Amino acid sequence: MAEPCFDVAHLGHVELLTNKFEESLDFFVNVFGMTESGRDENSSYLRGWDDYEYCTLKLTRSDTTGLGHVAYRTSSPEALERRIKVIEEMGLGIGWVDGDQSHGRAYRFTDPDGHHFELYYDTRLYVAPPEERPALKNIAQRYHGRGVCVRRIDHLNLLARDVGQIRDFMVKALGSRVTEQIQLDNGRLAGCWFTVNNKSYDIAYTEDHYGVSGRFHHLTYAVDSREDVLRAADIFLENGVFIESGPHKHAIQGTFFLYVYEPAGNRIEVANAGARLILRPDWEPITWTEAERKKGQAWGMKTIETFHTHGTPPVDPSKL
Repeated sequence: MAEPCFDVAHLGHVELLTNKFEESLDFFVNVFGMTESGRDENSSYLRGWDDYEYCTLKLTRSDTTGLGHVAYRTSSPEALERRIKVIEEMGLGIGWVDGDQSHGRAYRFTDPDGHHFELYYDTRLYVAPPEERPALKNIAQRYHGRGVCVRRIDHLNLLARDVGQIRDFMVKALGSRVTEQIQLDNGRLAGCWFTVNNKSYDIAYTEDHYGVSGRFHHLTYAVDSREDVLRAADIFLENGVFIESGPHKHAIQGTFFLYVYEPAGNRIEVANAGARLILRPDWEPITWTEAERKKGQAWGMKTIETFHTHGTPPVDPSKL
């Protein structure tokens, strides 16, 4: 078995595009309960109350929806250089880009499906103003109780034409480990879950229903308990937010979940991932068969069709 590579420390932030900027921002701040750390001409920098960085969600004004980029923070400047060398050898590098309000220079590249990624090390820590300072100095901000009041970024899911190709890329480029996967009867991978540390996963890829490239499935923020997920459902109901599916429990990864659409149509998840950590050093990927996957969730209602078809930016099936 190959030695684990821990050059990449954790999922840093995700840039989401919205063509309804003010409505999306109102959702993330007042309904989802995130803190706006700052803003520039085109973007708002947002975070959960226990995220240590200045930003874990960069919300950017656009004429479309979906993913801008995914950013991972490396474990050191030297680790950043090692990953860049590997990515350039794979022929997927784009090059250095200037930082923004939330971090320093970053190296940009693509996955084989065309999604944009960044790697960075130099970051900006969130410093709470006096009214947000916590009683305990080992967290960045006090629990404010506004809206859902999500705690931290957890993971995201991207859509891809060839998940098998993505699996090879993530392992080599980022040093990710595969924790779980779905293998169809014809041998094709329909889904794959990855981690760069001891979390059970920080990113997942699933097959794009329409066979197109570069689309976004969902972004997930964690709360502390299942009761927080149920509370979130009531908050979404009171604020007229479309609830797509849940609360239910996934069989894969065991996550207790709730999916909604923010105003521009990007799918957002609130989840309680529990205490699942991958501590076993010789962990082997859990493979789910096509028959097992068709059973649906661990419990709760069967996954609705849009969960498998809706992604952003949307596609018109009649034009494919």
